[in-house]
Amino acid sequence: MAEPFQLQTESLLAIKKWGAISPGLQAGFTTRKGGYSAPPFHSWNLGLHVPDVKKNVDANRQKLSGAIRFPLQSWVSGEQSHKTNIHIVTAADKGKGAETYKTSLTDTDGLITKESGILCTAFFADCVPIYFLDSVSGYIGIAHAGWKGTVNGIAGKMVETFKELGTVPANLLTVIGPCISHDAYEVDEQVVGHIPDEWRDKTVTARENGRYLLDLKQLNTEILLQQGVLRRNIDVTQYCTFRDESLFFSHRRDNGKTGRMLGYIGYEN
Repeated sequence: MAEPFQLQTESLLAIKKWGAISPGLQAGFTTRKGGYSAPPFHSWNLGLHVPDVKKNVDANRQKLSGAIRFPLQSWVSGEQSHKTNIHIVTAADKGKGAETYKTSLTDTDGLITKESGILCTAFFADCVPIYFLDSVSGYIGIAHAGWKGTVNGIAGKMVETFKELGTVPANLLTVIGPCISHDAYEVDEQVVGHIPDEWRDKTVTARENGRYLLDLKQLNTEILLQQGVLRRNIDVTQYCTFRDESLFFSHRRDNGKTGRMLGYIGYEN
């Protein structure tokens, strides 16, 4: 499977083929490189909910705004509470979470829209970004899926919401973006106990220490397949936030003291 993310600059990875499918669509993921933040958030931290210097985060966001031609006033982000709540974004939501974290959409980890001039954004440092495109209806979306959101099925709930909006699952294109990989993500029985038996063989590896390795990429893939997304329409990145230290922040590798990458999707005006 070809890598869905192409490195545009040291700071940006883009899902280039989606722009060819839907002209005016921008979808991508930032790296940690090329920004203004000091250690341990060096250098392109885009998260306002970590204890970075706000003026540095603001400068980092302004840099991204210029690079992708979406003004900050058009950005929308959720609070990301590791739940499965999804919001249909409209022009009335523009700017929510863009300049202050407190204005983010409350308890929201999934965003869907079809309106142009809106950039749906989400923040990551090991959790799974899942991108969605229905080029027939025009609806697009992004979800933030940590282990809680994953096992509680946010990927499936995103597909269900797309269905309610008129999407045929066979038309839905999805991309699973940079996150922590299977060989770096050790969890305990509490986490594994939430995973249905039908998926354990494909997503969980027992270790001799009584703990487990969990493949979040594969688990989200299985959930998408169950909801009727076609296998050929699920692209999965090979990037790993834990392993690829020069490119990405990692909450686990950096012991919680780290920045956030930003995943984004939106139609230009």
